[in-house]
Amino acid sequence: MESNGQPRLAPSPRALLTACLTAAGIALVVLFAAILPAEFGYDPLRIGQLLGITGLSTGEEQPLENRLQPHRTDFVEFYLEPFQSVEYKYSMDVDAPLVFSWEADDELYFDMHAEPAGLGEDYAESFAQGTAAARTGSYHAPFTGIHGWFWENRSGRDIEVRLYTAGFYYNSTVFSGSVEYDRELDPVSSTFPEIVP
Repeated sequence: MESNGQPRLAPSPRALLTACLTAAGIALVVLFAAILPAEFGYDPLRIGQLLGITGLSTGEEQPLENRLQPHRTDFVEFYLEPFQSVEYKYSMDVDAPLVFSWEADDELYFDMHAEPAGLGEDYAESFAQGTAAARTGSYHAPFTGIHGWFWENRSGRDIEVRLYTAGFYYNSTVFSGSVEYDRELDPVSSTFPEIVP
């Protein structure tokens, strides 16, 4: 009996079924998002990798190099003939930072843009476009994918463009006309500063 003197009604079978299905759904999400990645190293939703819990039960400490994104510096230059273009992109994880500076002998059309991994150029996002002879700045990757610049020489003379970067990226790719190739970057340093707790 409730305090107001009315008998307490039992939940309806429909309410019980809804509560059971909701609890089962939550249990499945926890199973696939946390338990399987942490206990068995099986991460079908890739949430364990995002949370850093994949393979916790093995008790093996991953080397620092495997837990950090590689920090690199890069310098590249391209010679563009009249009406020639080139595209240069870095493979970066979500929220990876990059600082850059590029300069050219004369004004070029440029487009700084990125494509999400696995989705292709239909899903490309542009962050800066225009005509300039130089640009500097910083950038945080809004998603995992390839990030970089397109330059086009719209003048009647040859122009050289030079790019300097430092940041957290894995590799770089050059797209020029119908040709695409990976550009070899310097190896990542195997020495890391000591982290003092």
